Amino acid sequence: MRQYSPDLTPPWKKPRPVPEVPAEPGLVVEEPTTGFCGAVIRCEAGTVTLEDRFGKHRVFPLRPRGFLLEGREVTLVRPASGPARPARTASGSVAVPGARARVARAGRIYVEGRHDAELVEKVWGDDLRVEGVVVEYLEGVDDLPAVVEDFAPGPGARLGVLVDHLVPGSKEWRIAQAVTSEHALVVGHPYVDVWQAVKPSALGIPAWPAVPRGQDWKTGVCRALGWPPDTGAAWRRILGRVRSYKDLEPELLGRVEQLIDFVTAPA
Repeated sequence: MRQYSPDLTPPWKKPRPVPEVPAEPGLVVEEPTTGFCGAVIRCEAGTVTLEDRFGKHRVFPLRPRGFLLEGREVTLVRPASGPARPARTASGSVAVPGARARVARAGRIYVEGRHDAELVEKVWGDDLRVEGVVVEYLEGVDDLPAVVEDFAPGPGARLGVLVDHLVPGSKEWRIAQAVTSEHALVVGHPYVDVWQAVKPSALGIPAWPAVPRGQDWKTGVCRALGWPPDTGAAWRRILGRVRSYKDLEPELLGRVEQLIDFVTAPA
Protein backbone atom coordinates (compact mmCIF):
# COMPACT_ATOMS: atom_id res chain seq x y z
CA MET A 1 0.00 0.00 0.00
CA ARG A 2 1.24 3.51 -0.85
CA GLN A 3 2.51 5.33 2.20
CA TYR A 4 1.39 8.90 2.87
CA SER A 5 2.96 11.49 5.07
CA PRO A 6 1.09 12.70 8.18
CA ASP A 7 -0.29 15.68 6.22
CA LEU A 8 -1.95 13.23 3.78
CA THR A 9 -0.01 14.61 0.79
CA PRO A 10 1.12 11.86 -1.60
CA PRO A 11 4.94 11.83 -1.63
CA TRP A 12 5.10 12.13 -5.42
CA LYS A 13 3.17 15.41 -5.21
CA LYS A 14 5.41 17.07 -2.67
CA PRO A 15 6.49 20.46 -4.09
CA ARG A 16 10.15 20.58 -4.99
CA PRO A 17 12.25 22.84 -2.77
CA VAL A 18 13.10 26.32 -4.05
CA PRO A 19 16.05 28.47 -3.06
CA GLU A 20 15.82 31.07 -0.34
CA VAL A 21 17.16 34.42 -1.57
CA PRO A 22 17.94 37.38 0.71
CA ALA A 23 15.81 40.39 -0.26
CA GLU A 24 18.78 42.71 -0.73
CA PRO A 25 18.08 46.26 -1.96
CA GLY A 26 18.20 46.40 -5.75
CA LEU A 27 17.27 42.75 -6.32
CA VAL A 28 14.71 42.60 -9.16
CA VAL A 29 11.90 40.05 -8.75
CA GLU A 30 8.35 39.47 -9.95
CA GLU A 31 5.29 38.75 -7.82
CA PRO A 32 3.56 36.15 -10.04
CA THR A 33 -0.05 36.54 -8.90
CA THR A 34 -0.10 40.24 -9.86
CA GLY A 35 2.67 40.31 -12.46
CA PHE A 36 4.26 43.23 -10.59
CA CYS A 37 8.00 43.36 -11.31
CA GLY A 38 10.36 45.63 -9.45
CA ALA A 39 13.48 46.13 -7.38
CA VAL A 40 13.59 45.57 -3.65
CA ILE A 41 13.81 48.88 -1.82
CA ARG A 42 12.88 47.75 1.67
CA CYS A 43 12.51 44.50 3.59
CA GLU A 44 10.84 44.48 6.99
CA ALA A 45 9.39 41.83 9.27
CA GLY A 46 7.11 39.78 7.05
CA THR A 47 6.97 42.16 4.07
CA VAL A 48 9.04 43.40 1.14
CA THR A 49 8.55 46.63 -0.81
CA LEU A 50 9.20 46.65 -4.56
CA GLU A 51 9.57 49.58 -6.94
CA ASP A 52 8.75 49.12 -10.62
CA ARG A 53 10.28 50.94 -13.59
CA PHE A 54 7.65 53.68 -13.33
CA GLY A 55 8.54 54.42 -9.69
CA LYS A 56 5.39 52.74 -8.31
CA HIS A 57 5.74 50.97 -4.94
CA ARG A 58 3.95 47.79 -3.84
CA VAL A 59 4.24 45.91 -0.55
CA PHE A 60 4.04 42.10 -0.58
CA PRO A 61 4.17 39.46 2.16
CA LEU A 62 7.28 37.32 2.43
CA ARG A 63 5.56 34.01 1.77
CA PRO A 64 7.21 30.78 0.64
CA ARG A 65 7.65 30.44 -3.14
CA GLY A 66 6.17 33.90 -3.43
CA PHE A 67 8.37 35.45 -6.13
CA LEU A 68 10.09 34.81 -9.44
CA LEU A 69 13.77 35.60 -9.89
CA GLU A 70 14.84 35.48 -13.54
CA GLY A 71 11.74 33.37 -14.19
CA ARG A 72 12.34 30.84 -11.40
CA GLU A 73 10.40 30.45 -8.15
CA VAL A 74 12.21 31.62 -5.02
CA THR A 75 11.40 32.34 -1.42
CA LEU A 76 12.51 35.80 -0.36
CA VAL A 77 13.87 36.10 3.16
CA ARG A 78 15.10 39.01 5.22
CA PRO A 79 18.84 39.61 4.74
CA ALA A 80 20.88 38.29 7.63
CA SER A 81 22.35 41.00 9.81
CA GLY A 82 25.56 39.09 10.56
CA PRO A 83 28.84 40.72 11.63
CA ALA A 84 29.48 44.22 10.42
CA ARG A 85 31.30 44.42 7.12
CA PRO A 86 33.56 47.24 5.97
CA ALA A 87 31.48 50.02 4.45
CA ARG A 88 31.86 50.30 0.71
CA THR A 89 31.32 53.02 -1.81
CA ALA A 90 28.92 52.62 -4.71
CA SER A 91 31.87 51.53 -6.87
CA GLY A 92 32.64 48.64 -4.50
CA SER A 93 35.75 50.22 -2.98
CA VAL A 94 36.26 50.10 0.77
CA ALA A 95 35.04 53.43 2.14
CA VAL A 96 37.49 55.60 4.06
CA PRO A 97 35.64 56.93 7.14
CA GLY A 98 36.02 60.65 7.62
CA ALA A 99 38.05 61.06 4.45
CA ARG A 100 38.13 64.59 3.09
CA ALA A 101 38.15 65.49 -0.56
CA ARG A 102 41.69 65.82 -1.84
CA VAL A 103 42.79 68.99 -3.58
CA ALA A 104 42.03 68.50 -7.25
CA ARG A 105 44.79 67.04 -9.38
CA ALA A 106 45.97 68.70 -12.53
CA GLY A 107 44.84 65.58 -14.38
CA ARG A 108 41.23 65.28 -15.47
CA ILE A 109 38.70 62.80 -16.80
CA TYR A 110 36.40 63.96 -19.57
CA VAL A 111 33.22 62.14 -20.52
CA GLU A 112 31.08 62.71 -23.57
CA GLY A 113 27.95 64.22 -22.06
CA ARG A 114 26.09 65.28 -18.96
CA HIS A 115 24.40 61.92 -18.46
CA ASP A 116 27.78 60.18 -18.55
CA ALA A 117 29.11 62.63 -15.96
CA GLU A 118 26.12 62.12 -13.65
CA LEU A 119 26.43 58.34 -13.83
CA VAL A 120 30.16 58.41 -13.11
CA GLU A 121 29.56 60.78 -10.18
CA LYS A 122 26.85 58.57 -8.69
CA VAL A 123 28.94 55.39 -8.76
CA TRP A 124 32.52 56.66 -8.44
CA GLY A 125 32.02 60.07 -6.82
CA ASP A 126 33.37 59.10 -3.38
CA ASP A 127 36.46 57.50 -4.92
CA LEU A 128 37.10 60.47 -7.20
CA ARG A 129 36.96 62.95 -4.34
CA VAL A 130 39.44 60.90 -2.29
CA GLU A 131 41.76 60.77 -5.31
CA GLY A 132 41.26 64.43 -6.21
CA VAL A 133 40.04 63.64 -9.72
CA VAL A 134 37.65 66.05 -11.43
CA VAL A 135 35.23 64.82 -14.11
CA GLU A 136 34.03 67.19 -16.82
CA TYR A 137 31.92 66.61 -19.92
CA LEU A 138 32.39 67.52 -23.57
CA GLU A 139 28.82 67.73 -24.94
CA GLY A 140 29.96 65.58 -27.84
CA VAL A 141 33.16 64.01 -29.10
CA ASP A 142 33.61 66.39 -32.07
CA ASP A 143 35.25 68.98 -29.80
CA LEU A 144 37.74 66.50 -28.34
CA PRO A 145 40.79 67.48 -30.46
CA ALA A 146 40.45 71.14 -29.40
CA VAL A 147 39.92 70.15 -25.76
CA VAL A 148 43.07 68.00 -25.76
CA GLU A 149 45.09 70.74 -27.41
CA ASP A 150 43.94 73.32 -24.85
CA PHE A 151 44.54 70.94 -21.94
CA ALA A 152 48.07 70.12 -23.11
CA PRO A 153 48.44 66.83 -21.19
CA GLY A 154 51.82 66.04 -19.72
CA PRO A 155 53.54 63.90 -17.05
CA GLY A 156 51.95 65.79 -14.15
CA ALA A 157 48.61 66.41 -15.84
CA ARG A 158 47.27 63.31 -17.51
CA LEU A 159 44.00 63.39 -19.41
CA GLY A 160 41.57 60.49 -19.57
CA VAL A 161 38.54 60.47 -21.87
CA LEU A 162 35.50 58.20 -21.92
CA VAL A 163 33.67 58.01 -25.26
CA ASP A 164 30.33 56.44 -26.20
CA HIS A 165 30.11 53.94 -29.06
CA LEU A 166 33.85 53.53 -29.44
CA VAL A 167 34.03 50.76 -32.04
CA PRO A 168 36.70 50.32 -34.74
CA GLY A 169 36.06 52.36 -37.85
CA SER A 170 33.53 54.72 -36.27
CA LYS A 171 33.88 58.50 -36.22
CA GLU A 172 34.54 58.31 -32.47
CA TRP A 173 37.28 55.75 -33.02
CA ARG A 174 39.06 57.92 -35.62
CA ILE A 175 38.98 60.97 -33.33
CA ALA A 176 40.26 58.91 -30.40
CA GLN A 177 43.15 57.59 -32.46
CA ALA A 178 44.12 61.13 -33.45
CA VAL A 179 44.41 62.47 -29.89
CA THR A 180 45.75 59.47 -27.95
CA SER A 181 49.28 59.92 -26.63
CA GLU A 182 51.52 58.90 -23.74
CA HIS A 183 49.68 61.31 -21.44
CA ALA A 184 46.21 61.24 -23.01
CA LEU A 185 44.17 58.04 -22.92
CA VAL A 186 40.86 57.67 -24.76
CA VAL A 187 38.75 54.61 -23.98
CA GLY A 188 35.12 53.81 -24.58
CA HIS A 189 32.24 51.41 -24.37
CA PRO A 190 30.34 49.87 -27.31
CA TYR A 191 26.91 51.29 -26.45
CA VAL A 192 25.10 53.87 -28.57
CA ASP A 193 24.47 55.86 -25.39
CA VAL A 194 25.49 55.54 -21.75
CA TRP A 195 21.87 54.64 -20.93
CA GLN A 196 22.62 51.17 -22.30
CA ALA A 197 25.46 50.73 -19.82
CA VAL A 198 22.79 50.37 -17.11
CA LYS A 199 21.75 46.74 -16.82
CA PRO A 200 18.17 46.13 -17.97
CA SER A 201 17.58 44.14 -14.77
CA ALA A 202 18.12 47.31 -12.73
CA LEU A 203 15.13 48.81 -14.53
CA GLY A 204 12.95 45.72 -14.44
CA ILE A 205 13.02 45.25 -18.22
CA PRO A 206 14.21 42.16 -20.11
CA ALA A 207 16.46 44.10 -22.50
CA TRP A 208 17.05 47.52 -24.01
CA PRO A 209 14.74 47.84 -27.02
CA ALA A 210 16.11 47.88 -30.55
CA VAL A 211 15.60 51.28 -32.17
CA PRO A 212 15.52 51.40 -35.99
CA ARG A 213 18.42 53.16 -37.63
CA GLY A 214 17.65 56.77 -38.42
CA GLN A 215 15.47 57.35 -35.36
CA ASP A 216 16.64 59.27 -32.32
CA TRP A 217 17.75 56.47 -30.02
CA LYS A 218 16.59 57.95 -26.70
CA THR A 219 13.20 58.95 -28.08
CA GLY A 220 12.82 55.49 -29.60
CA VAL A 221 13.64 53.85 -26.28
CA CYS A 222 11.00 55.93 -24.48
CA ARG A 223 8.42 55.02 -27.11
CA ALA A 224 9.24 51.31 -27.02
CA LEU A 225 9.08 51.16 -23.22
CA GLY A 226 5.85 53.16 -23.03
CA TRP A 227 7.52 56.04 -21.20
CA PRO A 228 6.48 59.67 -21.77
CA PRO A 229 8.51 61.27 -24.62
CA ASP A 230 10.66 63.24 -22.17
CA THR A 231 14.25 62.02 -22.34
CA GLY A 232 15.28 64.16 -19.38
CA ALA A 233 12.65 62.53 -17.17
CA ALA A 234 13.58 59.11 -18.57
CA TRP A 235 17.21 59.63 -17.62
CA ARG A 236 16.27 60.68 -14.09
CA ARG A 237 14.27 57.47 -13.78
CA ILE A 238 17.20 55.40 -15.07
CA LEU A 239 19.78 57.11 -12.87
CA GLY A 240 17.49 56.70 -9.86
CA ARG A 241 17.60 52.93 -10.29
CA VAL A 242 21.40 52.80 -10.23
CA ARG A 243 22.51 52.07 -6.70
CA SER A 244 26.01 50.67 -7.20
CA TYR A 245 28.45 49.23 -9.70
CA LYS A 246 26.36 46.05 -9.70
CA ASP A 247 23.74 47.87 -11.80
CA LEU A 248 26.23 48.67 -14.59
CA GLU A 249 27.61 46.60 -17.44
CA PRO A 250 31.24 45.39 -17.20
CA GLU A 251 32.13 47.20 -20.44
CA LEU A 252 31.62 50.54 -18.66
CA LEU A 253 32.99 49.52 -15.26
CA GLY A 254 36.34 48.43 -16.65
CA ARG A 255 36.83 51.54 -18.72
CA VAL A 256 36.12 53.99 -15.89
CA GLU A 257 38.44 52.11 -13.52
CA GLN A 258 41.10 52.17 -16.25
CA LEU A 259 40.82 55.96 -16.57
CA ILE A 260 40.99 56.54 -12.81
CA ASP A 261 44.15 54.39 -12.62
CA PHE A 262 45.64 56.26 -15.57
CA VAL A 263 45.16 59.81 -14.28
CA THR A 264 46.24 58.93 -10.72
CA ALA A 265 49.38 56.98 -11.69
CA PRO A 266 52.66 58.47 -10.39
CA ALA A 267 54.27 60.84 -12.85
